[in-house]
Amino acid sequence: MRYGSTDVLTGVSFTARRGEVLVLLGPNGAGKTTTIEILEGFRMRSAGRVEVLGVDPARGDERWRARLGVVLQSWRDHSRWRVRELLTHLGSFYAPYSADQIRRPWDVEELIEVVGLTEHVDKRVGQLSGGQRRRVDVAIGIVGRPEVLFLDEPTAGFDPAARREFHDLVHRLTDIDDTTILLTTHDLDEAEKLADRILILAGGRIIASGSADELSRRISVDAEVRWSRGGARFVHSTSDATAFVRELLAQHGEEIADLEVRRASLEDTYMALVHEYESGRAGSAARAFEEVAG
Repeated sequence: MRYGSTDVLTGVSFTARRGEVLVLLGPNGAGKTTTIEILEGFRMRSAGRVEVLGVDPARGDERWRARLGVVLQSWRDHSRWRVRELLTHLGSFYAPYSADQIRRPWDVEELIEVVGLTEHVDKRVGQLSGGQRRRVDVAIGIVGRPEVLFLDEPTAGFDPAARREFHDLVHRLTDIDDTTILLTTHDLDEAEKLADRILILAGGRIIASGSADELSRRISVDAEVRWSRGGARFVHSTSDATAFVRELLAQHGEEIADLEVRRASLEDTYMALVHEYESGRAGSAARAFEEVAG
């Protein structure tokens, strides 16, 4: 993707498998939303090849769109509609294509229960709280029971309980309906809980790809070992936690209490990989400047 002479996305290449939760991470401006919009068919790419459900999104028709679900970052303006009426109305648009789809659209009453809006079905959307309106957005995105679901910062505004319920919904969609989900988020804890695979974008490129565990093995971040002995607390960083703990227990045995090993989290991994990329880019820019200046 190019805007004028600026490349926003360069050589971004990946495949999402059926039933997979693929999470896109990256700093602001990395190209996450642009990537999603190209896949949705909302934005035309400048070059390259894209297929979603075997169709080029730039040429997708209504039957193709009926197989997709989209939850954008911002709320949609449905403030005058009552929740049940809105979802019933939007669900009716999928009826002409239901015979072509792998699965039938959601029953509205079941959908309302699944997204946690049972107590608010007769309220106007404009009367709902921010988190409740976000649930309506999610319900709109999945009302057609999509085969591919795009989620752009879906839990923004959710409280912890609502976020956990949403995570349960994602697992239900993938485990039961075999839905493929592409999700962008700034919540690294959420990404670690949900992702089968993570793509990290920076500078319009994919700089890393893999599960949270696979990514953590790419960087050398020491594990942190914590323990207490004789009423005193100790902390030690080590690149080989297993060997250190084995030696610690051999020396002090039952005197060791409250033993805890903290390995690199996804946040540690993400920050290290982005910093590594940005440092390398800054180094390349500095070398290029030195060559020109020289």
